[in-house]
Amino acid sequence: MKTRFALSALGLALAAAGSANAADTLNVVGSWSSLELNRQFEKPFWSETLPAASSGELSTQVTTFDQMGIPGSDVYRYLGDGVFDVGMTVADYTVSDAPELEGLDLPMMAPTADEAQQVAEAFRPLAESTMNKRFNSHVLAIVPYPAQVLFCNTPIEGLDGLKDKKVRASGRSTGEFIEALGAQSLNIAFNEVPGSLERGVIDCAVTGSLSGYSAGWHEVSSHLMPLPLGGWDYVITAINQDKWQSLSADSQTLIQQQVDSEFTAPVWENARGETARGVACLTGEGDCPLGKSADMTLVDFSDDDAKRARAALEDTVLPAWAARVDAETRTAWNESVGKVVGLTATAE
Repeated sequence: MKTRFALSALGLALAAAGSANAADTLNVVGSWSSLELNRQFEKPFWSETLPAASSGELSTQVTTFDQMGIPGSDVYRYLGDGVFDVGMTVADYTVSDAPELEGLDLPMMAPTADEAQQVAEAFRPLAESTMNKRFNSHVLAIVPYPAQVLFCNTPIEGLDGLKDKKVRASGRSTGEFIEALGAQSLNIAFNEVPGSLERGVIDCAVTGSLSGYSAGWHEVSSHLMPLPLGGWDYVITAINQDKWQSLSADSQTLIQQQVDSEFTAPVWENARGETARGVACLTGEGDCPLGKSADMTLVDFSDDDAKRARAALEDTVLPAWAARVDAETRTAWNESVGKVVGLTATAE
């Protein structure tokens, strides 16, 4: 009896040792499965690139939040609870839980991809402290969708054409921005927008140019204004803090180095041409590398439109966000992002 007990105990010990030496497995939940960010970058990186770079020391199981059937706004909550190990979603989806994250992507704050990347890099420490505090998570990357432009199913000419229109905005700050331009802002999930445009529930909607093309928004809208009214819909990739701390220092270094060089850098490089490619695909003005071009009407925006949009940011959106966060957050933002974009956040 004692012998059987001893052998059983030894077996358990060997099993435990084998488990400890086995490859670390990361359960990964990516962003929208239908869009280029996931198909071209997230899925290949987590499914193939990282496991190969680790020589089998890291294995992954990869899906997306929409394939799981969970809202994008819940991704970081589940991540913090340890339901999965790595999660990706649009930062703006989570601002009811973490208002600090709104400071990453205020509308018209970064009109170009280069400026958007500077903002993301400047915001990284504030993102890290917020994700750690709010969601028990560690930030691995901040990457963009294309510039968030305006799709309408009714003719418009410049920003004046938005007056009294019903417009879908992806985040709270974008909604406040739309309201400041005289339109009515509605909060509608990305995958529900085509039906809402088709039924006339909304007149216009904001998303990335190529994202809108991939999701078929051109089939239910007629006019496109390529002004980045909704910012860049940055996606934050984060890992559960407990999981991160359980990994060896070598694994942590490998993951971050691979994320930086094989994921973050290629996404940003792609972003520099992605908005233009999306506009070409939506309007037929230029080559579309993804398939058949649509024939949306391209709406020109004037210098006055750009100035009016910037004024809405400075006079309405930035003060409203500053009032929702504490003084420490405002100071950190002013000393980082604020210096990059030439703005100062002060609470009203």
